[in-house]
Amino acid sequence: MTLPDPAALLPGMAAELTRHLQAHHIDTPRFVGIHTGGVWVAQALLATLGREEPLGVLDVSFYRDDFTQGGLHPQVRPSTLPFEVEGQHLVLIDDVLMTGRTVRAALNELFDYGRPASVTLVCLLDLDARELPIRPDVVGQTLSLAPDERVKLLGPAPLALERQALASA
Repeated sequence: MTLPDPAALLPGMAAELTRHLQAHHIDTPRFVGIHTGGVWVAQALLATLGREEPLGVLDVSFYRDDFTQGGLHPQVRPSTLPFEVEGQHLVLIDDVLMTGRTVRAALNELFDYGRPASVTLVCLLDLDARELPIRPDVVGQTLSLAPDERVKLLGPAPLALERQALASA
């Protein structure tokens, strides 16, 4: 199986997101990318949509349920939300949805900033390997990988996907 070209997925994602926002009567969404790949996808998606607005950035490292197992990553950065969360319609963007744990951590962090009116989840890829009941509202493509495979987003420009094999124990 060949991995898709992220640039080819973005126009369809932009159209699907526009339809979703219109169907839910959301006129002024606030965009939030999950560090790092979700931010890259968010920037590319905003450019595809022709929107120039502040982008929130979440680094969910402290909110991960596996934080104590992996320890503090040396690249942890503070989250930046240049708008209020309370009562806002948020578009949360991630690169690859696998287990759902990163999105769960992002939702926990967002709710620490306030109670949004809604959260729309956008993912470039859904690997259909969820451990939690979290599904994207907008997705570029759904893939099924072998248990020993992962996908990594490379970027920020151009965006590219790379298949990675897990090291056997």
